[in-house]
Amino acid sequence: MATIINSATTIHRSWEPFISSLILFSHMFILINPTTSLDTITPTTPINDGQTIISPNSNFELGFFSPNPINSPNRYLGIWYKKISPGTLVWVANRDRPIPNNATLKINSDGNVVVVANKKQSIFWASKNSSKSVNTDQNLIAQLLDSGNFVLRFSNNDDPDEYLWQSFDYPTDTLLPGMKIGWDLKTGLNRALCSWRAFDDPSMGNHSYVVDIHGVPQVGIWKAGQFSYRAGSWNGLRFTGSPQLNENPVFDYTFVYNPNEAYYYTTWAKNNSVVTRFVLNNLGIARRLTWNDRNKDWVVYSSSPRDQCDSFGLCGAHGICSTDSSPMCRCLEGFVPKSVSDWNAMDWSNGCVRRSKMGCGEGEGFRLYPSVKLPDTRSSWVSLTMEMKECEGMCLRDCSCSAYASANVRDGTGCLLWFGDLIDMRRLVDNGQGLYIKMPASELVRYSHSKKRLILIVVGVLVLSAMVFLCLVLYICKKRRQKKKEEKIGETPRSGRTYAIKEDSNEELELPLFTFDTISNATDNFSEANKLGEGGFGPVFKKT
Repeated sequence: MATIINSATTIHRSWEPFISSLILFSHMFILINPTTSLDTITPTTPINDGQTIISPNSNFELGFFSPNPINSPNRYLGIWYKKISPGTLVWVANRDRPIPNNATLKINSDGNVVVVANKKQSIFWASKNSSKSVNTDQNLIAQLLDSGNFVLRFSNNDDPDEYLWQSFDYPTDTLLPGMKIGWDLKTGLNRALCSWRAFDDPSMGNHSYVVDIHGVPQVGIWKAGQFSYRAGSWNGLRFTGSPQLNENPVFDYTFVYNPNEAYYYTTWAKNNSVVTRFVLNNLGIARRLTWNDRNKDWVVYSSSPRDQCDSFGLCGAHGICSTDSSPMCRCLEGFVPKSVSDWNAMDWSNGCVRRSKMGCGEGEGFRLYPSVKLPDTRSSWVSLTMEMKECEGMCLRDCSCSAYASANVRDGTGCLLWFGDLIDMRRLVDNGQGLYIKMPASELVRYSHSKKRLILIVVGVLVLSAMVFLCLVLYICKKRRQKKKEEKIGETPRSGRTYAIKEDSNEELELPLFTFDTISNATDNFSEANKLGEGGFGPVFKKT
C-alpha cells in the first residue's frame, strides 16, 4: 500500500522528531505502478489503491495515503509534492470520510470523479456537481496539472474557464500559487482553508482561513464562527493588519473585489526557482513557506498571528493594542474604560466608551491616528471613487459615522466609513494606515489644549537643553584658555615664587613681563638701600 505522511512543517515542533521517523518509515512502502507515468484518468482507466498519477513535469502526485499507518489503516485520496518534498500533502479529498480498504478513483457514468471502496463499491467521495452541463458521451478526463490542480474536463478543451470541476475550488489546509481564497458571488462558492484536526488527522479542524464578506470584505482566521485573527481589509497594497506583506521578489499577490467575486489570490513565484505554499496548521497559525533546495527543507517566510496584539478584539471596543506599551491595551483619545476595575485587572474585553457624548452638531471633527491596523470592517461602508475630502464631509454629516480612512493608499483615493464601535486596532511601526476618528467639540478643545501644552513642554525642553549645551561649551573653552595660560607660567627654584615669562615677543600683552635676573639687577640684588617699604604682598623696591 502507498503510505504518505503529511509534512511535519504543519505541526507543533515537539512532534517533529516522531513525524520525521514516520515519514522515513512510510516512504519505504510507496508502491510504483507502471501507470504512474500518466497524468490522467478516464472512464475506462481508473486507478486503484497503490497506483498514482503524476503531473507532466513531476511536480505533484495523486494517490491514496495513510497519515499514520502505524496507528490507523484509514486511507485518503490526496495530492502531494513529488519532486522537491515527497510526502508533503497539499490537498485531501475525503478528509471527513476515511476509506477502510480497496479504494478506487474513477469517473462514473454521471460525469463526476468518485472514490469507491469495498465490495459494494460504496461512494466515499465525489466531485461536486458542476454548473456546466455534461454529455457523458463526450470524452471526459481527470488530469493532475503541474500547478497541483486536479481538474475534470473534456479531453478536447483545456480552457481553465471550461473546467467541469477542479480541486482548487475545494482547498484543504494549503494555498498554492494560482489558487483563490474567497467567494464567487454569482454561484455562492466559498473557497476557504480549513486546518487538519490534528497532525495525523486530516478531517476538518477548528480553524479556517476565510474571506468575510459582511460589510467591507476582509481576511482572517476563524474559530468557532468568530475571528481569532484578522488580517484586515485590502488597502490597495496589503491587508491593513499585515504590515509584513510587502512587495517581494518571491511571489505576487492581490485582492479582487467586484460585484461578481471577492477573493485573495497569489500567483507563481517571480523567480521560477522558488517554490512557495501557504498553510493553516492545526494550531490555527497561518504560515507562508518557501522551499530551501540546499537544505531540503521548508523555511518560514511569514507567520500569522505574530503576537498577542494579533488576538482579535483583545482590547475591546475603542481600545488600541501596542506591544511597546505596558499594559498593552489603551483607550483611544477621548475614551475611558467601560469598567475601570476590569481594566485595572487587565481584563480589557469590555473596551472603552466615550468620555463626552457626540452631539451630532457643529464643532465636531476628527483625531488622526497616523499608523494603525484599521478596525473590523463588518460595520463599514466603502466607495472606491470618492475623494478624502468628500469622505470627511460625509462622515461629519452622518451622526452614526464614527471614523473614516482611505480605501486605497496606493493612490490616496476611495472612502472607507465605520459606523458603531471600533474594534481590533493596534499601533503599527511600519506600513500602518491613517485612521480619522470622529470626536465631539469638547474633546477636540481638550486635545488642542493638550497638544499646545505638549508643544510648550517640548519647546521648553529644547531651549533648556540648548542653554545647558551652550554653558557647557563656554565652560570647556574657558578651561582650555586657562590651561594654555598656565603652560606659559614658569617656576624658579631660587625663591619659590612664580613669575610670568614672555615666550613670544610678537604676542600683545596688557603688562610688560620681566625675567627674575632683570629685576634682581635693577634693584641691586634687592638691596636694603633700594627698599621703599613693605605692603600686604611683601617688600617694594625701587629700580636703580
